[in-house]
Amino acid sequence: MYQFTEDCLTGIPEIDREHKKLFRLINEIFELLHNDRLKDKYREIRKILAELKRYTEEHFVNEESYMESIHDPELEIQKKEHKAFCQKIADLDVSAIGNEADQQETLEELMRYLTRWLYHHILGSDILIGKMPPAKEWHEKEKPCAFTEEYRTGIEFVDEQHQKLFEIIGRANELVKAELLHDKYDEIVGILNELREYTKEHFKDEEEYMEKIQYSGLEPQKKQHEAFVAKLDNLDLEQVDDNQQEYLEELMEFLFSWLSNHILKVDKLIGA
Repeated sequence: MYQFTEDCLTGIPEIDREHKKLFRLINEIFELLHNDRLKDKYREIRKILAELKRYTEEHFVNEESYMESIHDPELEIQKKEHKAFCQKIADLDVSAIGNEADQQETLEELMRYLTRWLYHHILGSDILIGKMPPAKEWHEKEKPCAFTEEYRTGIEFVDEQHQKLFEIIGRANELVKAELLHDKYDEIVGILNELREYTKEHFKDEEEYMEKIQYSGLEPQKKQHEAFVAKLDNLDLEQVDDNQQEYLEELMEFLFSWLSNHILKVDKLIGA
């Protein structure tokens, strides 16, 4: 069974309530998958899929309306992720699952997709709703990616690695400001690859340290790390080439906002 834990809380009551309902639907699928007494699960599958489709569409409308009301800069990215999810659910063909083996396979595929998507979406995107700076405010800062004292956890190697991550994202910020450089594709891809590899190395080291000190928050941390890495692994490089300036600005705002929030609200608890 899948638990809606504190690390999944956005701090927005309506959104958190709706996320809890989505976890309940996932657990219904989990129970159906492991119900060995029920051989023909066709009707139950159709019923759950219909409810899932209806509820997620309702939830996405509410979430997007809230983000629009607070002028959240992540709104357009969220809309794309929501659209991809709805398309995946719509593409599931339940008309060809007449036998038990096909039904089990469909349920297993659905479970894998839902659990991965929901955790990654909540921990990689929803957790930032209302917490990202407006684009105008971001770009007016002289050094938006400065690693200041407030980010120090008190764990020397963790702070050194965080400072390195800030430095990599800071170079992305310099690209944003490089008005005379029109084709930034190679530089963007280079920074993204460096960030991806260094982030994975950092998360591995951090998780090994938490395991060594038997830190109670290790599992939630792993989920958040996995969600962030998934974001980096699934970046659409075609968008980078087609809309370089806009894409780079949105990407940098997301990367730094996620990282700074994660350090201030999660990583600093390790040192404490």
